[in-house]
Amino acid sequence: MSNREDRGDQTPNGRPATPDGARLEAGRPASRRRARQVPPVVPGPVARGSGPQSRRERGRGPAVAVTGAARGLGHALTVRLAASARVGRVVAIDGHRGDATGVTWRVVDVRDPALAGRLAGVDVVVHTDLDLAPDSDQRSRRAFNVRGAQTVLTAAAAGRVGRVVLLTSAMVYGAKPDNPVPLPESAPLGADPDGSVVGDLLEIEQLAQRSPQTNPGMAVTVVRPAALVGEGVDTLITRHFEAPRLLAVKGCAPRWQFCHADDLVSALELAATGEVAGDFAVGCDGWLEQEQVEELSGLRRIELPAGLTFGTAQRLHRVGINPAPVNDLQYLVYPWVVDCQALRAAGWHPAWDNAAVLEALMEARAGHRAAGRRLPSKEVTITAAAGTVAVIGTAAVVRAARRRKRGT
Repeated sequence: MSNREDRGDQTPNGRPATPDGARLEAGRPASRRRARQVPPVVPGPVARGSGPQSRRERGRGPAVAVTGAARGLGHALTVRLAASARVGRVVAIDGHRGDATGVTWRVVDVRDPALAGRLAGVDVVVHTDLDLAPDSDQRSRRAFNVRGAQTVLTAAAAGRVGRVVLLTSAMVYGAKPDNPVPLPESAPLGADPDGSVVGDLLEIEQLAQRSPQTNPGMAVTVVRPAALVGEGVDTLITRHFEAPRLLAVKGCAPRWQFCHADDLVSALELAATGEVAGDFAVGCDGWLEQEQVEELSGLRRIELPAGLTFGTAQRLHRVGINPAPVNDLQYLVYPWVVDCQALRAAGWHPAWDNAAVLEALMEARAGHRAAGRRLPSKEVTITAAAGTVAVIGTAAVVRAARRRKRGT
């Protein structure tokens, strides 16, 4: 494993403004709706330097290390921090060197104890190197996620890092039919500690809770985004919208809240610079009712009784047709909307609203279909969309059989 260090000397390109304010407009086709363009709203100074050199001359802001910096969310955060006047220096950490410039690259696996030696001169670590794919092997995924977070915390403490920012999800609060809408950030973590991705995140939350005793003197911040959407994001929620119908449970009113990756990156910047501390949630303002989701997405729901829905899902999971544990299905039918009070108190506002994020998700869905199957046909049964279809189809067959039996 290589531990080489590379330094960039080129200012990264500026990021485009993101859409904000797309609203549900009755009678107007979804294909014609577009959100107006505004930059993300964040507190603090807005002036930008002319590049990395100007930031070094000012000497302001902490030195921030980002794990998983070569791809996905970590790459987007690295690029943003490299252009931020709030940050003095950016250290990019990954198993291979990425293309972000204006940063210091340190190549190391986050599970390697050698990480401690790569955090020299770092004030803050933001850990984004997670495997959240719904079809990853359960054991290897959990080993990567939990061991990675544990190594980051231990290495940061050994390197005298002042603060670590861990990324989990608002899913740790759990999705239940009687959840208050919205959930306060101080709500107990009510998710089930099963073998799903949420189970991994709960273990990371436990590591964060124990950190003050095991790593005294080092602050830990946990960031919990709502249902994440953005380029390259592949989760149970995003795959659900690839199904031809939306699953719903009779007698329950689901609410949908999203978080665009752009907004999560801007919130992580505030956490990295200490402008927001403690554990907090990130998401769009408010939520969408099921009827709004259906109108915006063009998808219709199919309602089934709760017992039939979850019983069918459990049976399909046991035989390997539905990859997601039955508890994961709760996040598709029960509310888990979060109140982002800490960020609002800091003056932060999302640049995307729920309608705009859903529209972006549906445009990505259309792109997948235009390009053909996202997965080979032999693997389609492992997608969450196919799992949803299987639950709906099998439950409908069972329901029809029960009706025929009652009629005889």
